[in-house]
Amino acid sequence: MRYSFVQIPQRLYTLDELKLNGIEAASLLSPVDTTLGAIERNLQLAAVLGGVSAWNVFSFTPQQLFYISLGLLFLWTFDLVSFNGGVSSLILDTIGHTFSQKYHNRVIQHEAGHFLIAYLVGILPRGYTLSSLEALKKEGSLNVQAGTAFVDVEFLEEVNGGKLSATTLNRFSCIALAGVATEYLLYGCAEGGLDDINKLDSLLKGLGFTQKKVDSQVRWSVLNIILLLRRHERARSKLAEAMTAGKSVGSCIETIEDAIGSDDL
Repeated sequence: MRYSFVQIPQRLYTLDELKLNGIEAASLLSPVDTTLGAIERNLQLAAVLGGVSAWNVFSFTPQQLFYISLGLLFLWTFDLVSFNGGVSSLILDTIGHTFSQKYHNRVIQHEAGHFLIAYLVGILPRGYTLSSLEALKKEGSLNVQAGTAFVDVEFLEEVNGGKLSATTLNRFSCIALAGVATEYLLYGCAEGGLDDINKLDSLLKGLGFTQKKVDSQVRWSVLNIILLLRRHERARSKLAEAMTAGKSVGSCIETIEDAIGSDDL
């Protein structure tokens, strides 16, 4: 059984109207990943301390240190140019999932939000990953991060082609912002999802939207998503449990439908 997506009226909602619905746009649309940021800073500090220790233990000359630093800089630049920072992201994400339960839980809830909203707006997911390492194993690419992939060919063609109908744009906007909206509802602010927001912003600007029209699309989408997530909180929670257990897409969809069906009884 498929559940239809009921949209709220589409117009320009003010920030005050969002606040009346318990939404602080700044906390939702300006994600800062403090967990991975802290891990990255600690790794940089460890690298500096390791370099100083190696200098003392092995009595490296200034010239040797220069060549070592040059080599590390080359590796970092190579990763940035060839893999768009994929190796660095893989390392940070893997450390985050391994040593930070907070980060691990956030990623799961974030992806459950994408999956649930995609299903509710009529786009069937065909797969999902919860870490960069899992994405690497499934997709064989360092440029792929945790996320949800979709079945709808027409939807994907419109998005990739940059020529979207109003319906497709609404669906894409809601799916793109679903992760940050989920984090906001659960934790009071979003940490992940900056790439999602940037992709949506680039798409809207590529379509020639004025800033007012961008604000209109984003605010409508945010309010739409938040209301859906609040209504189907149980479905999201059960879905996150299913995804944590590594259930198939079919099982995840059954979980959503069972939860929504129970709520409607």
